[in-house]
Amino acid sequence: MSQRAQFITHDVQNQPDPMPAYNAWLGDRPLRQAVEREGGAWAAGTLTMYGSLAGGALMELGAQANENRPQLQSFDRYGRRIDEVAFHPAYHEVMRQAMHFGVHSFAWRNAGQPGAHVARAALMYMGSQAEAGTSCPLTMTYASVPALRHAPDLAAEWLPRVTALEYDPRSIPAGHKTACTIGMGMTEKQGGSDVRSNTTRAIRQRDGGYELVGHKFFFSAPMCDAHLVLAQAEGGLSCFLVPRFLPDGTRNAVEIQRLKDKLGDWSNASAEVEFLGASASMVGHEGRGVATIIEMVALTRLDCMIGSAALMRQALVQALHHTSQRRAFGRLLIDQPLMRNVLADLALESEAAVALAMRVARAVDSTTSNKEEAAFARIATAIGKYWICKRCPPMVNEAQECLGGIGYVEESNLPRLYRQAPLNSIWEGSGNVQCLDVLRTLKKEPDGAQALLGELATVRGRSTDLDREAEWLAATFADTDGLEARSRRVVERAALALQATVLLKGDDPPVAETFCRSRLGGDRGLAFGTLDPHAPLSALIRRATIDG
Repeated sequence: MSQRAQFITHDVQNQPDPMPAYNAWLGDRPLRQAVEREGGAWAAGTLTMYGSLAGGALMELGAQANENRPQLQSFDRYGRRIDEVAFHPAYHEVMRQAMHFGVHSFAWRNAGQPGAHVARAALMYMGSQAEAGTSCPLTMTYASVPALRHAPDLAAEWLPRVTALEYDPRSIPAGHKTACTIGMGMTEKQGGSDVRSNTTRAIRQRDGGYELVGHKFFFSAPMCDAHLVLAQAEGGLSCFLVPRFLPDGTRNAVEIQRLKDKLGDWSNASAEVEFLGASASMVGHEGRGVATIIEMVALTRLDCMIGSAALMRQALVQALHHTSQRRAFGRLLIDQPLMRNVLADLALESEAAVALAMRVARAVDSTTSNKEEAAFARIATAIGKYWICKRCPPMVNEAQECLGGIGYVEESNLPRLYRQAPLNSIWEGSGNVQCLDVLRTLKKEPDGAQALLGELATVRGRSTDLDREAEWLAATFADTDGLEARSRRVVERAALALQATVLLKGDDPPVAETFCRSRLGGDRGLAFGTLDPHAPLSALIRRATIDG
């Protein structure tokens, strides 16, 4: 025996193989069925190609982009102010691929095609599983289109580049770029979500333009080519487009004070900035800033739903992969009754999340042609954003438990998913803001409540639990006394009822029935893994397992 051989301590056994590359479209049956149900299956070719990247090369690139955070470079070596943010090449490659496939613009480039927003939602859903930080500039660029259309001259200039597919990270004037990205700067130190308390001033110039003086406490993706910003003009709070560079090549008077040191979302930069007479163009009518950006906010909230659903799906994928290879007490983890209950419950939660997100995307598709769908989109977006984003952190944490200690170690991607999980519940209005928006819709737009109840009525008689819940919601909507204080409960139950409705319209009755019994009928505990042991656990796990 060699000297080295006598010191062999152990063989590595009973550890899963690394997660292999897979196709995030072809391998995800609940996603494919949801997209088909909501009218986006015609884009299967594009979704298949991007799905191969999202489950393959983008996974490693996403890890690299988060391991190497963006760095602020305030000055060049000669002392000139440059306000540059340097990103790792992996970040740029993720952005390049995402824009090539139209994550930011697929819906607009296929405008008029039913299901265009659904197909685009599927692209976002797959890409966010590999790398969620790039979703910030991609989402804002996608969502900026309705706002820019409030200023036809600006739209004519910017929309061709906003919807272009050739990612261009160069720091040069927008007019010289192949494509542009758009960011947002809405909130300030003193107000947060209360944007009407903003103090940034917009001073009208002789040429009809404006100069902004003030600050933003959260300035998302500062390297975007322009930002939509709210500021106080003479006529009140208004919306402005603030380019990063002026046409003559000089840097606009927007100074980055620092980058946020965030819990997660490490690949993406968020900044604090000051406007020192920054050149800006008004978007929409003076004093109508909130009304101008309302459609943009609705689309960013849709992407919050999609992003959270994506994190939930990826956490489930990791849990299923690990438990299908790891043994304990003589059996694979996935074959043990209690673990099967946990995995089935996670699969049910994940499927309900993507099902509702795609249903809302279909409603967004129809907002210009169908009043009922437009009303449904307004109320369902806030409901879905509240609930799906709330469910994401506990689900990711439960998936970590499926892996055990290795799920808490940075070499797995579960810690990154867990840090990312709370973001969407905070961004674009926290839970209370979503609930207040639902109440506002109920009070000021009765067609919203009618659209919601009408959606539930489409499956009346299919589930006694859902029928009972629909009756309770109808009565609650009519009783407005003290509704604000109990609005979280109301919105939660509305979200569960909507998820049940969408699943009942699907292709797998046992899935829908299990959801109705467990989420509406109370046939479960408060934690994951408390389904009725007679529920179709095996079927739920099979549906969630990567096909092929």
